[in-house]
Amino acid sequence: MNLTDLRPAEGSVKSNNFRKGRGHASGNGKTAGYGHKGQKARSGRPRAGFEGGQNPLFRRLPKRGFNCRNTKEIITINISMLEKRYEDGADVTIESLMDVGLITNPKDGVKILGNGELTKKLNVKVNAYSATAKEKIEALGGKAEVI
Repeated sequence: MNLTDLRPAEGSVKSNNFRKGRGHASGNGKTAGYGHKGQKARSGRPRAGFEGGQNPLFRRLPKRGFNCRNTKEIITINISMLEKRYEDGADVTIESLMDVGLITNPKDGVKILGNGELTKKLNVKVNAYSATAKEKIEALGGKAEVI
């Protein structure tokens, strides 16, 4: 055991229900972390990001482009990678892709693309395929199933 291995007990640090202003023995009494006087020490203090009437930072910075909140992060894999990592007749699933090391964190799905050559019969079960990838997999007698 090393000093670098020591960790506090589970749940003993950083409680979400910390009670401020309960006496100076608690370590956060009297001013409860808000300091002495001033606008930020009082109730009804300004919202986060308020800079005393100065134009706030989030309004001063330039904004460009568009970030869609509904986009999906699809991981793409080429057929050439499947050719290198799998044996003939193997089953290719998202779990097996993680075991082989082709993907680490499939967020919203996995799509197989048709770049490269395939010489092995594979049974592939992922979220999506390109048209050429599906043709190449099924041309060799394999299956391209959508999950």
